[in-house]
Amino acid sequence: MRALKIALFILLGTATIIAVYRFGFRKSIPDAPVYEQVVSILKQNDCFVCHSGNPKLPFYSSFPVIGPKMAEHTYHAFRFTDLESKVTEDIDDVTLSMLDHAISYETMPIAGYRLINWGTRFNKKEKSIIAGWIREKRGYDGPVCTIPESVEFDKEIAELGESLFNDARISLDGTISCATCHVLEDGGADHADERVSEGINGLEGGVNAPTVYNSDFNVRQFWNGRAADLREQAEGPATNPVEMGDQTWDQICERLRMDKFLVEEFERLYPGEGLTRMTVTGAIAELERTLITPDSRFDKYLKGNSEAISPEETRGYEKFKENACATCHTGVILGGRSFEFLDIYGDYFEDRTDEIAYNSDDDGLKGFTGKNEDLHKFKVPGLRNVALTAPYFHDGSLQTLEAAVKAMARYELGKELSEQDICSIVAFLNTLTGNNPYME
Repeated sequence: MRALKIALFILLGTATIIAVYRFGFRKSIPDAPVYEQVVSILKQNDCFVCHSGNPKLPFYSSFPVIGPKMAEHTYHAFRFTDLESKVTEDIDDVTLSMLDHAISYETMPIAGYRLINWGTRFNKKEKSIIAGWIREKRGYDGPVCTIPESVEFDKEIAELGESLFNDARISLDGTISCATCHVLEDGGADHADERVSEGINGLEGGVNAPTVYNSDFNVRQFWNGRAADLREQAEGPATNPVEMGDQTWDQICERLRMDKFLVEEFERLYPGEGLTRMTVTGAIAELERTLITPDSRFDKYLKGNSEAISPEETRGYEKFKENACATCHTGVILGGRSFEFLDIYGDYFEDRTDEIAYNSDDDGLKGFTGKNEDLHKFKVPGLRNVALTAPYFHDGSLQTLEAAVKAMARYELGKELSEQDICSIVAFLNTLTGNNPYME
């Protein structure tokens, strides 16, 4: 009891000293470009103390009670985002959404930090400056925006890409095509009863096949980002021993050149190049660029039709934003723009069922970069058409949207959502199914 009283006395005394210092020496917002004003505001509110790869902890971080708690907060904060390195003139959509959420819901700094560090809370003027900068950078209101009705593409090359997308001759034994694992008629992902994709000779891959719909809006391709764009992505599966066979692109092109009509088409559409690894994968990528799914009920809602979604679905969208889902699931496809830790709170892989053995694909981004700090970071999937793409997560471990939402709240937020909130968010997610000729 005496130790507790001493700890409380130290806590209160420290907070008082810090408050006097902060209110006595708090600087005014500089008369400078908006970006510099934003950086100044974030610094004064200690955002870079915790959200940094090199946290500059105050002197009291070594105190009993305060120190361990601050170390815990700093650990979680950095795994959420490294604001210090990401708040630049070229700031990305996800970091903008994180700042937006912090000022809209007054979540940052967290209550425990403010308890010690009085005066670290955005005031009305600071919020207004940050919000205006966010709107200017985004070019639209809110954390998400509509999918464009159309994109530019070469119709003939896309048609050639469609034939190749469905061409099993690309695989070593002639049994697997791109369409085998990316079923365009059913959400562009694998079948719902397949946890991971099945490749040549019945071999199982290490991950669940993500949808190809709206994939051109991804910052990079694959769960671990190892492909820079759609053309580079199309190269990978064809020479993967588990997916399409242990072969080279020279062998694949040699097989395809046995088709006289196909050779003529490539010579016509790619004069001077003909049928090569680059043109085959380029044609497939051209098809995939056309695979957008506009005009969902949610798009109509964003365009001003308040009756396009129900009150329950509207509530779900509000809960989706309130619970910070829209910080990572942001932008055109509600995701696909960043790589985030799967296990900010708790050990996802330790908790996972024993039936799913750990494999190298579970390393996430580290499998591409080789950096230990990227372990268990995965590309945030876009949520467009998510109701059609079960099972969920990179390992296909969760069969329902309800289970996926519950797990995200647990491992990303460290909280348990109410059943009502889960149902509302799932109702909202069901409004994200758009339209594409292949899905009709």
